Amino acid sequence: MTEKILFVDDEENILQSIKRELRKRFEIHTAEGGALALEILKRDGPFAIIVSDMRMPVMDGIQLLSTVKDIYPDTVRLMLTGNADQGTAIEAVNKGQIFRFLNKPCPTPTLVMALALALRQYRLITAEKELLDKTLKGSITVLSELLSMTNPMAFSSGLRIKNLVIHLAEQLQLHNLWQFEIAALMSQIGCVTLPSDVLNKFHAGKVLDPEEEVMYRNHPLVGSRLLEKIPRLEKVAAIIAHQLRPYSAFQEDLDLDEDISIGSQILKLAIDFDLLLHRDGNRRIEALQLLQEERDLYNPELLKILSGLKLEAEHEKVISVPVRGISVGMITEQNIIASNGVLIIPKGQEVTWALLQGLKNFSQQVEIKEPILVRVKKE
Repeated sequence: MTEKILFVDDEENILQSIKRELRKRFEIHTAEGGALALEILKRDGPFAIIVSDMRMPVMDGIQLLSTVKDIYPDTVRLMLTGNADQGTAIEAVNKGQIFRFLNKPCPTPTLVMALALALRQYRLITAEKELLDKTLKGSITVLSELLSMTNPMAFSSGLRIKNLVIHLAEQLQLHNLWQFEIAALMSQIGCVTLPSDVLNKFHAGKVLDPEEEVMYRNHPLVGSRLLEKIPRLEKVAAIIAHQLRPYSAFQEDLDLDEDISIGSQILKLAIDFDLLLHRDGNRRIEALQLLQEERDLYNPELLKILSGLKLEAEHEKVISVPVRGISVGMITEQNIIASNGVLIIPKGQEVTWALLQGLKNFSQQVEIKEPILVRVKKE
């Protein structure tokens, strides 16, 4: 994909001059004013670089680049202006996180060099993002699926709550959504150190004795220790470590990093909501009522978002299928259990390719109870 550059100025002749000088080196787009620039960014993006004049009517360069920073954080931002006073430069850098501040008129060689450096910065940003999205996150997803196959009751919740965690983070307009997604997928990884009878007892809804309760409540710290040595997962590990803390505790701990604090609150709400639905068998409205009764445990803003969440089930239907009729993307409406009582895929789980292969292999060795109720998209 061509790396596009957007120049913004309120003087058309300046924009045309820049376009003539740079069009053989870069793909240049122009916009007269901040409002038009935002329209072009939305319509024709993504843009690698935006270069804005400082002094423009209605929306000046600082306002524009600050907005771009919030909406399109990957776009590298430069400011080109004749107003070279130190105060303007400092404000521009602080509010818009400007990559370069260039005096106007800017010699073409200087501008070309600045754009080349900005493109290199953009490539570094996108390469990092691709590493996180396609490599690290993909590896974590595979690990999560493998864990859910070894102990479906304990580890499948990460796959189930992933979309809810992302939705809550998006509604709060949080950045680095990958961190919250990985925290959801790996939230139960510390449970690998728990005895199976303790895990089974907890996920059956039975009361743990004091020693078992201590073991269970330590699993977030164990999970955090397992992940904190992996580069770029330091915040994810911290989010997982605090997943059992009540909302009131975060109100008292004001020194905790904001992403870690809100990420842990999201994780606790999503996990407890999932337990109420899939372990305790509550309907959605009942689960919400139970959560709202525990106001010290949950962030009220997150509860409000959760209450307003439209269920996918409104656009789905329940069908009955044999094992051979199960396909990727279906959501189990009941536990898939072997004739010997072994749980293969729990209720509420989206069927992934890995889970489907495991189910097929399992069905060749042991009889699976059929038919199976699943949810699919309405046609």
